[in-house]
Amino acid sequence: MSPVWSDEAIWWQVYPLGFVGAPPAAVSGAGPVHRLRRLEPWLDHAAGLGCTGLLLGPIFASETHGYDTVDHFAIDPRLGDDADFDALIAQARERDLRIVLDGVFNHVGRSFTGDAGWLRKRPGAADYDTFEGHHRLVALDHAQEAVQDYVVSVLGHWLDRGADGWRLDAAYAVPAEFWRQVLPRVRARHPRAWFAGEVIHGDYAGYVARSTLDSVTQYELWKATWSSLNDRNLYELAHALDRQDAMLATFAPLTFVGNHDVTRIASQLDDPRHLGHALAVLFTVGGVPSVYYGDELGLRGVKEERAGGDDAIRPAFPPSPADLPEAGRDVYALHRRLIGLRRRHPWLARARTNVTHLTNRTAALRTGIGGDRALLTLLNLDDQPWRCPVDITHATLAEAGDSGEGDPAVVPAHGWRILIDKPA
Repeated sequence: MSPVWSDEAIWWQVYPLGFVGAPPAAVSGAGPVHRLRRLEPWLDHAAGLGCTGLLLGPIFASETHGYDTVDHFAIDPRLGDDADFDALIAQARERDLRIVLDGVFNHVGRSFTGDAGWLRKRPGAADYDTFEGHHRLVALDHAQEAVQDYVVSVLGHWLDRGADGWRLDAAYAVPAEFWRQVLPRVRARHPRAWFAGEVIHGDYAGYVARSTLDSVTQYELWKATWSSLNDRNLYELAHALDRQDAMLATFAPLTFVGNHDVTRIASQLDDPRHLGHALAVLFTVGGVPSVYYGDELGLRGVKEERAGGDDAIRPAFPPSPADLPEAGRDVYALHRRLIGLRRRHPWLARARTNVTHLTNRTAALRTGIGGDRALLTLLNLDDQPWRCPVDITHATLAEAGDSGEGDPAVVPAHGWRILIDKPA
């Protein structure tokens, strides 16, 4: 069972190596450069946004992008050292922000400092197995007890130092039974730790059940959100929400409209008027939402399938929020309002969504628990105003993509509204 606090979490996801402007590759023998401290001035930004914690990308010693780890017990020298990590934890604690770390335990970099016997080879093969054909990413042998012991020790080490949980990268490539062996041992010492796995497609609920993970990444809803808005086909969104309802019976998925691996939502959407619609969905349906750094400012960036193709979506940030340009302040304000609404209704994490009205371009999403707590999210992708046919006699307007004036049941063209539904 997930720790109680995780259902109320709202994450600000950061890719540290990019955020602090670290060099793209590690230099052998180089001493630590204390760039991790550059995150500290941004903690107030995250807290002010309404987020409750940082979902950090890789911070451990690696060869290049962080997902080719060579030493899970060492901070990447491009980011600093243990003292920098401890300082970040202390500063986050002062602001009641939690920290979740990104751990890659499916594969490691070629210069991995651990036992070479832990790496996986096929019988008779000359070289090690790799992750999805990437020569520099060598697979760990998850059938070995020694590998299980190693992962248990890594997870516990950083939880001991103050981390609150882990995002487990490429969890979908790791046998679920491996996590089933590892996680109970870690939870025995850290029962309040939260573990979310990266799973892109397939049977999310089944993987959670077999692995004992607390959560997995909700790529289905991510794709359905922007795709339905671009195609003006809200049936796709309704289908994804119906599938998510089945998941919520056993776990709260990690939801998002952007992360370090995908094109930013501001670039993904064909019509910029629909950004608010995507955010309204993210913050009013079930799950544990996260905001990828820069999305709250309306930053653009396209992921490309080539070497360096992630650079545009993993940019360096200025020294402090005071250095941000004025552009994007309206997007920040919108995020802040919707996150505030989410925090006033923390029960949303496990709430089910009933699509009470649906056409290609209009939808009414009623998300609630029982009969007395619900939000009604109205989406209009049409070129004309739309009057929602759902009875809203007892509903009050909470947020809107427009001034919110007039009849709350009438949604402007390309508009959205969120109502608090209080049945008689």
